[in-house]
Amino acid sequence: MKLGIRLLFAFFVINGIAAFFVLRVFTAEIKPSVREVMEDIMVDTANLLAELASDDLASGRLQDGLFAKQVRSYATRPIDAQIWGLAKQSLDFRVYVTDAKGIVLFDSDNVAQGQDYSRWRDVALTLRGEYGARATREVQTDDTTSVMYVAAPVLHQQKIIGVLTVAKPIHTIQDFIDRAERKVVRSGLLLLGLSAALGVLVTLWLVWNIRRLRRYAQSVQAGQSLAAPKAPGELGDLALAMQSMRERLEGREYIEGYVRTLTHELKSPMAAIRASGELLQEDLNASDRSQFAGQVVAQSQRVQRLIDRLLELTKLEQRAVANGKLILPHRLLLADCARDALAALEAQLHTKKIVITQDLSDATCAVDHELVTLALSNLLENAIEFSSPGAHIHLRSTAHGIAVQDHAGGVPDYALARMGERFFTTPRPDGQRTGSGLGLAIVRQIMALHGGRLHLANSDGGLCAELIFPH
Repeated sequence: MKLGIRLLFAFFVINGIAAFFVLRVFTAEIKPSVREVMEDIMVDTANLLAELASDDLASGRLQDGLFAKQVRSYATRPIDAQIWGLAKQSLDFRVYVTDAKGIVLFDSDNVAQGQDYSRWRDVALTLRGEYGARATREVQTDDTTSVMYVAAPVLHQQKIIGVLTVAKPIHTIQDFIDRAERKVVRSGLLLLGLSAALGVLVTLWLVWNIRRLRRYAQSVQAGQSLAAPKAPGELGDLALAMQSMRERLEGREYIEGYVRTLTHELKSPMAAIRASGELLQEDLNASDRSQFAGQVVAQSQRVQRLIDRLLELTKLEQRAVANGKLILPHRLLLADCARDALAALEAQLHTKKIVITQDLSDATCAVDHELVTLALSNLLENAIEFSSPGAHIHLRSTAHGIAVQDHAGGVPDYALARMGERFFTTPRPDGQRTGSGLGLAIVRQIMALHGGRLHLANSDGGLCAELIFPH
């Protein structure tokens, strides 16, 4: 089962259980709460009516006195009230009064006059000076037929001379209870739905961020260098930790690859130097000694060039890691960079009698003069090494930069895509592999710092290397 489905399932179970118990508590509390409020009102009503009935009961004129007339008038009074959207069209209080012995002297419903109510809780407790109330069902198995009775003592000269009881059927407030329960259930279901929607959104958000981290981890596993995804909180910390781990692993792999390749590249010249040195320790004629000494010097120069190129490339790569791209506030002439590069290679051009033709415009570009000069020097040096004595090299401006075109036969198609990899070389015209492959790697790194790229293509009988800068 996937993580998202597990999270959703767990959320719905927890949310459903919580909602069930909360709704159950709310609905279970509505009915007793409404009855408690009704009982409170009936206590006030009973005590008020007991004061009004006191004089008539004390004088023995309760049945035909003013109190009895007014209560009977109340029972027949027309009413049409709208209470928060619910209609009330009947007055529901029943009032009866007993004497000090519990005998009913007055009943607003005319059903209990003369009966002995002394054993009913409302009358019995009140006559003893306690709070008297009861709830009695007319149908024992039906709670909605309950009638609530609340009594108050009728006092005369601080003595209890009777009991006045107010009765109200529970079914008269059932509509209010039902409406409250419906509102609670609707609100609870709405809250449950909103909570579920929020849970789905949170789960999708969490799963989305986790999947981004998973894709990032898979890209690291595949050897791709991608930026760590941005995520909040602990997920963001995890992403940064994964990025730091990736960088450290890449750094370790980079160093291991460098060491392996450097060891391989140094193996051949060091072996040649050792062999020549051992031979020089023997008795040799002047020509052989000169030959082996020259080989020691040549191989030492090769090692020195390799070390110098490695140092240049390392500096550029560290600069790229630190800054990403160069800050280039000024625009410079690319032609000036090309002329400085040609001036640095004048001795090599003269030695091989290479002819340079120039077609340079006055175009400017936001570049670092020193770095672009170094890049062009590497391109020109490669073109010189691969060209035959007396060959032509064309240096020209292009729509987006500058290009070096030689006529040395180009490179095989299979090797074209790998040109610029560290330590990848192709045979020179004499069949030897004397280069390190670091020249084009340096050029690519310089162009990456400028936000541009190096484009290599076979054309016009040779290789065209173009530096393309951003607009």
